[in-house]
Amino acid sequence: MTRKKIVAATGCPTGIAHTFMAAEALKKAAKKLDIDIKVETHGQVGIENGLTEEDIREADGVIVAADKDVNTDRFHGKRLVEVPVARGIRGPEDLIHQILNEEASIHKVSGQEANETSSSSITEKREPTNESNRKKWVHTIYKNLMNGVSHMLPFVVGGGVLIAISFLFGIYSADPNHEQYNQFAAFLKNVGDLSFSLMVPMLAAFIAQSIAKRPGMVVGFIGGLLADQGGAGFLGGILAGFAAGYIIILLQTILKKMPKSLDGLKSIFLYPVLGILLIGAVMMPLMAPVTGLNEGLVNFLSSVQTTNPLILGLIVGAMCGFDMGGPFNKAAYVTGTALLTQGNLSFMAGVSAACIAPPLIIAFATLFFRPYFSKEERNAGAVNFILGSTHITEGAIPFAAKNPVVVIPIIMLGSSIAAVMTYMFGVQVPAPHGGFLVLPVVTGAFQWVLSILVGSIIGAIIYGLYRKRITQNKPVEE
Repeated sequence: MTRKKIVAATGCPTGIAHTFMAAEALKKAAKKLDIDIKVETHGQVGIENGLTEEDIREADGVIVAADKDVNTDRFHGKRLVEVPVARGIRGPEDLIHQILNEEASIHKVSGQEANETSSSSITEKREPTNESNRKKWVHTIYKNLMNGVSHMLPFVVGGGVLIAISFLFGIYSADPNHEQYNQFAAFLKNVGDLSFSLMVPMLAAFIAQSIAKRPGMVVGFIGGLLADQGGAGFLGGILAGFAAGYIIILLQTILKKMPKSLDGLKSIFLYPVLGILLIGAVMMPLMAPVTGLNEGLVNFLSSVQTTNPLILGLIVGAMCGFDMGGPFNKAAYVTGTALLTQGNLSFMAGVSAACIAPPLIIAFATLFFRPYFSKEERNAGAVNFILGSTHITEGAIPFAAKNPVVVIPIIMLGSSIAAVMTYMFGVQVPAPHGGFLVLPVVTGAFQWVLSILVGSIIGAIIYGLYRKRITQNKPVEE
C-alpha cells in the first residue's frame, strides 16, 4: 500500500518561533502516523524547504498553519486545511486526520481549473456551515493583517534599535544645536528614523498584497503614506491596507471582461493609476476622524500608564501571556511599537517585560523544580533562558500546550506582575525588541530587570508547585 503524502506550509508574523515549532510538530505527528510530509516554512529569512509543483501534485492534501500569506492559490484542486499557526503546534495530528479522512474541503481558486490528477479523486463534500464560514472569514482578516505586521516588523526593530543606540551618546546627541551633539549618533538616529518612518506604509502595503497580490501593494503603500503623513498612524495604515486590497479586487472584477491580451496594460497602468486615485479619494475624508481616534488612543494610554499602572499592567500582561505570540500578544506589541514612533517609551517597557516573562517562568520552574520535569523538558527549560532574555516569548508554548487551562493563567499572572512593576517604576525602553540586549539604553534598567525577575520567579514557583502536585503519584519519565 502506497504511503500517504501531505505537504504543508507554516508561517507566523515574526517568522522566528511559531513558524518552526508548527513545522516540527507536523513532522513529529506525520512520523507517528506513518505519513510522508514536506513542510515549507515562511520565516524571517524567507521561504525555506519550498514546495515544488511536483510535491503539490503528488500530495494527498495540504495543511497551511499560518498567520500570514503563503500563496494558497498554488494548492487549487487539493484538499486544504487552513488554520492559525498555533493550531499547527497544538493539534497537528487532528489536522493530518482531516486530510486522511477526506474531511477537508477542496481548495478552489476562481479562474483556475483543477488538474486532472487531483480532480479525479475528489469526492463531493457537504457545504460548510455558517459557523465555519465565519471562522474562515475572521482568520482571513487576521491573516491579512498579520501579513502586514510581519513585513513591517524588521523596519521597526532595525530602526528602533539604531535609534536606541544613538541615545547612548546622550538624549540630545542627534541635535546639532545641543552640546551633546555627536555626528555618529546623529547618523544612527537619522537612519533609524527613516526605517521607522516606513512602518505604516509597509504595514498597509503588505495587508493589501495579502488581499490582492502584487497589484494591491502599490496602492496600499500610497494609502499608508497618506495615513502616516496625515497623522492617522497605524490605525490609518490598517484601514488603508484593507481599503487598497479591496479596491484592487473591485477593479479586477470591473475590468475582468477586457481582452486577455491587455492583461499587461491592466497590471502596469490601469490598476496603479485607478487604484492610487481611488485610495486617495477614500482616505482623504477619513483622515480627520481616524487621526482623532489615533491621538485619543495615544493620550488615553499615556494617561493610564501614569494614573493607573496597575490596570494597564494587568491588561498588557494578560494580553502578552495569553497566547504568547498570537493575536492578543501581537495587538499589545504593535500598539507599543506605534507609541514608540510618537515618543512614548514607557508603554513598550511593560509590553517587553510581559513578553520576556513567559519563557523565563518556564526556565526558572525547570531549574527550581528539576525532579518534576523530564530530561527533555529540563533541556527545553534551559533554552528558554536564552529565548526569554532575547524577547522570544514562544518558547513557553510547548509547556503551556500540555495543560493550557492551568498553565496559561499562571503565565498571564507572571507577565502581569512584570508589566505592573515596570509601569510603577516608570521604566522607559526605546527599542521595540532585543530583550536584555538593549539594557544599556533602558532608562531604569535595574528596575526593569527586577520587575521581570519578580514576575517570572513568582510564576515559576506557582507552576513548579503545580507540577509537583500532579507528579506526586506519577513518576516523571526521564
